[in-house]
Amino acid sequence: MGLQCQRDLFRLEDDVHYINCAYQAPLMRQAEEAGRIALRQRTRPYTYTVKDFFKPVRRVKQQFAKLIGAPDHERIAVIPSVSYGIATVAANVDLKAGENIVVVSEQFPSNYYAWKRLCAERGAELRVIEAPEKRTDWSMRIAMAINEQTRVLAMGHVHWADGTKFAISGIAQKARSMGALVIIDGTQSIGALPFPFQEVQPDALICAAYKWLLGPYSIGLAYYGPWFDDKLPIEENWITRERSDDFQNLVMYQDHYRPKAFRYSVGESSNFLLVPILLAALKQLNAWRPKRIQRYCQKLVEPYIPGWQEMGFQIPDKEDRAAHLFGIRVPAGTDLDQIKPILRKHQVHVSFRGDALRVSPHLYNNQDDMAALTKVLKAMASTRKRVKT
Repeated sequence: MGLQCQRDLFRLEDDVHYINCAYQAPLMRQAEEAGRIALRQRTRPYTYTVKDFFKPVRRVKQQFAKLIGAPDHERIAVIPSVSYGIATVAANVDLKAGENIVVVSEQFPSNYYAWKRLCAERGAELRVIEAPEKRTDWSMRIAMAINEQTRVLAMGHVHWADGTKFAISGIAQKARSMGALVIIDGTQSIGALPFPFQEVQPDALICAAYKWLLGPYSIGLAYYGPWFDDKLPIEENWITRERSDDFQNLVMYQDHYRPKAFRYSVGESSNFLLVPILLAALKQLNAWRPKRIQRYCQKLVEPYIPGWQEMGFQIPDKEDRAAHLFGIRVPAGTDLDQIKPILRKHQVHVSFRGDALRVSPHLYNNQDDMAALTKVLKAMASTRKRVKT
């Protein structure tokens, strides 16, 4: 059975058309309440027990593993940001001169700067694969750029700026066949778009929580596969070591880490305020399921796209874009600064990324939101015609 609009679960005003989840997700009411309860408990620190440092985090890891299709929640780490998760990978890559790392043109900076610096330090090549005019050829270009000297493929499942959907399974297969690590930034897809975990077999899958995981800012989650089982974290904190639940004997220093990805969790990963909020969000996402969220967004958006195209706006073909995140490209020469007042007037919230309006609906969006966006696009089109005249 298909999902219905879930706007009642969010605290959004009726006259606000927030089609911008790729920027920041609004918290759900149950996540907000979980935060209230956590904040109240924080005023009574004597109520915390040793279990409070471990059990809620374990439940978050279990829920995230379920969401991405990973069979083992012990391969999940709690991170503060995507850049932290990527830095963990970069610190463990033995990159040599003459080798290369493959990334996608204009991907999010947190999945770029670490690779740029690493390549510069080691005398390696950073291969930035530009977008072709025909978006369907982009995945092929990426796969063709991977060769025997490729040590890392680092990219997203979709492009964060315009929602281009990559043939991630085939690209990952090519990377694995060449012995390269497959590092996926899932921030703009996990939670809203099904991820083919078994086909991709990522070495790392890294996500910020405040977008499609519907969680709070300054926390995220990362899957680290078997390649990382004997590697080193970028910081040493007490909770990642064996017997860290024995508070009385923490100064009986341990040489060994807790199993698998636990070593890669950030210090203070028990975060008593953010973890309960994230847990509430993940439980709801697993109840909804990304496949059904994607289908809802498709049904919501698809009827409007032909009309937008007739107005002169460019939208990628259905098979080339995700339904939860896509770009509406304005005609050449359009002054984007003239668009912003029109958006404010109609209380329509989207993002500007390059020469496109980035539209990113979720279950809280409905036909009223699409109608409001259509009014804005009509106003933009009529303004452009007047300028030409």
